Amino acid sequence: MIEAIEKNLQRGIQLLQNISDEDYRNASIAPYYSSIGTHTRHILDVFDCIFEGLPVDEINLVNRKRNNLAENFTENGIDYFNTILKKLKQLDQSEFDRIVKVKDDLGLGIVTANYTLGSILIQAHSHAIHHFASLGYVIFQLGIELPDEDFGFNPTTPKSKSN
Repeated sequence: MIEAIEKNLQRGIQLLQNISDEDYRNASIAPYYSSIGTHTRHILDVFDCIFEGLPVDEINLVNRKRNNLAENFTENGIDYFNTILKKLKQLDQSEFDRIVKVKDDLGLGIVTANYTLGSILIQAHSHAIHHFASLGYVIFQLGIELPDEDFGFNPTTPKSKSN
């Protein structure tokens, strides 16, 4: 599981290594006017919430840090990716069945549910892929090349066959 998450997050680093800070914080693309940096920071905030909550087995997805530097500067975004990757590598697979309480606001207030550590990591990974897909649109509109052909694609998504 960790290897798959790491591989996906490395795609984000590869993207950030090849774009300018100006492109990173460009929020001019309709309809949501979200920058690459905003999506990147949000993706990593979810992982950060997991690691912040692990010591007490209570992960609060509402309490995201929203680091302005990581949102606006590629160097800080890369540092944030590397911090998360380092923490992922420190996890022991034997802990994946550990029960944690996860809190989130689904739109009508905060709810709490029991997850395993493995399930919240899977959710964070899927969430990252979803945001990478949204970024694919922004990246295309800005005329930036995708880091690789699988960027933003869920591994279960059938590949289209072009002739």
